[in-house]
Amino acid sequence: MPKVVRTGAVIIAGLVTAAALTGCSSDGKKSDPDAGSDAAKSSRAPGESDSGTAALEGGWAGKTDGKAVVLSVASGKAVLVTEQRACTGTVKDMGKVMLALKCADGDTGRTMGSIESNDGKTVVVSWDGGTKDTLAKTEPGAIPSGLPDLPTP
Repeated sequence: MPKVVRTGAVIIAGLVTAAALTGCSSDGKKSDPDAGSDAAKSSRAPGESDSGTAALEGGWAGKTDGKAVVLSVASGKAVLVTEQRACTGTVKDMGKVMLALKCADGDTGRTMGSIESNDGKTVVVSWDGGTKDTLAKTEPGAIPSGLPDLPTP
């Protein structure tokens, strides 16, 4: 399969996953008043927390080294899509908000990232692999601009 087609497939898969994670609720209200009960909170794994992570919820997009990067965060889950790969994982509060991801292709360049700053409009993620992504908040339900064109067959 040509590289351009694989790249397009990775981008599409990542966007679909990101859209599924962020949901499409129009009013943001929960229909179940007990959804925030202690039972739901106790199902969280150790190291996962709502504190410090709420501002990271939503979609983020930008370019690093001229290549598109899209991050989507919802309910403690995260999806990161670049032109080369798709990675999924969780948001963890380890004294500092962290992203713990696993990439489908086994790459480790963006598997553990710390949130260096987040002002609600721009987030900076420093990855253990040495990369630093600066991403801007995207509108709910909107496809980020600046993504590469999909290949034509």
